Amino acid sequence: MKDDRPRVWTGRATSRVQWLLALIGAACMALGIELAVAAPWTGGLAPLVMSVVGCIAAGLLVLAGTLAFVHVAVSVDDHALEIRCGHFGLPRRRIPLADVLAADFEPSVTPRHWGGWGYRWRPGKGTAVVVRRGEGLVLRLANDHDFTITVDNAEEAVRAIRDRLRHPLTGGTAEA
Repeated sequence: MKDDRPRVWTGRATSRVQWLLALIGAACMALGIELAVAAPWTGGLAPLVMSVVGCIAAGLLVLAGTLAFVHVAVSVDDHALEIRCGHFGLPRRRIPLADVLAADFEPSVTPRHWGGWGYRWRPGKGTAVVVRRGEGLVLRLANDHDFTITVDNAEEAVRAIRDRLRHPLTGGTAEA
């Protein structure tokens, strides 16, 4: 039996809000550099160092944190679903399809319900990667936890996962 499905399904989601936060982080770093270079501090060295280090550290934290979750990339192959966040692909999570009991479409995932953007865990709700509000997919895992991911074309992702759960491939042939 010929298998017509694509070998790998890929999707992603991007957050425009995260770019704004990254810009704020860059502005904090620029302020710290400006203070170090051009500020006429007459109050002593300690306040200057604390201000410069504080601005640069806050800017780096905001910048790194937001760039890590400015987008998410999801891929589904015949064996696993992989989630990669941000420009560095970290954090990354690989979920074997053997551990997936079900996949469902969620039309309205919001950062507010998960406590913000990013890689989130909530007791009784499970784990999520939330980079924007909107559609997402929810995986019900064998360990009795849910894993939610915001991704464009989430319905297509759910179909790809369900199809692989119904017709797993072994050695390149479909099993009934």
